[in-house]
Amino acid sequence: MFTPSTMGYDRAITIFSPDGKLYQVEYAFEAVRRGWTTIAARGKGGVVLAVEKRKVTPLLDLLSIEKIFKIDDHIGMTFAGLAADGRILIDYARLLAIQHKLTYDEPISVEVLTKKICDIKQSYTQHAGVRPFGVSLLIGGVDDSSPRLFMTEPSGQFMGYYAIAIGSGGQLANEFLEKNYSYDLSLDDLLILLLKALARVIEGELTPSLVEVAVIPVETGVLRKLTPEEIEAFLKKI
Repeated sequence: MFTPSTMGYDRAITIFSPDGKLYQVEYAFEAVRRGWTTIAARGKGGVVLAVEKRKVTPLLDLLSIEKIFKIDDHIGMTFAGLAADGRILIDYARLLAIQHKLTYDEPISVEVLTKKICDIKQSYTQHAGVRPFGVSLLIGGVDDSSPRLFMTEPSGQFMGYYAIAIGSGGQLANEFLEKNYSYDLSLDDLLILLLKALARVIEGELTPSLVEVAVIPVETGVLRKLTPEEIEAFLKKI
């Protein structure tokens, strides 16, 4: 049953409500808020991406779930929201990175890649017969020895961050990051900070099988995923 404030205005993406909202876009934001907790941060040592995994059924193989993706050697991407939408945008981002390298003979910058992805996301908010992408992306990388981190919204907006958490535990994790984050943290300390934030929002004990972590050090500028053994060693420190 429609309420007077929403009656008819969520039936098409091209119709604004009287208070200036596109309800289909609002619903996409809600899909992100219900997603798995996803955190990223950048510091003087590089960029760290950390993602929660959930064992939604007893027979689920958590090793088959991938939430952090290499777009180019120097760029990693993760998401919260509808996984299928995220997968499509990740494939598109990889195509953009390859096309840019072939055309200009240089790696694509993190910000240029983010802008191009957000152009697509925004276009799906203004055409009839389509729906917005129900996913927010965290895009991190190293450009010319400078760490960069951006978050994209379902609306097509994007902003740069020092640290950001999205998904169902995003609010609690952001409150923790605001109190404890420092740009001068080393890469290892930054990784421990993100694991501590995840430990506060994940139900039960945080184990290597319930988290996925990747780092992009400034020294190498190359994304590397941590093994379960490496994650366990960091978990012991917290």
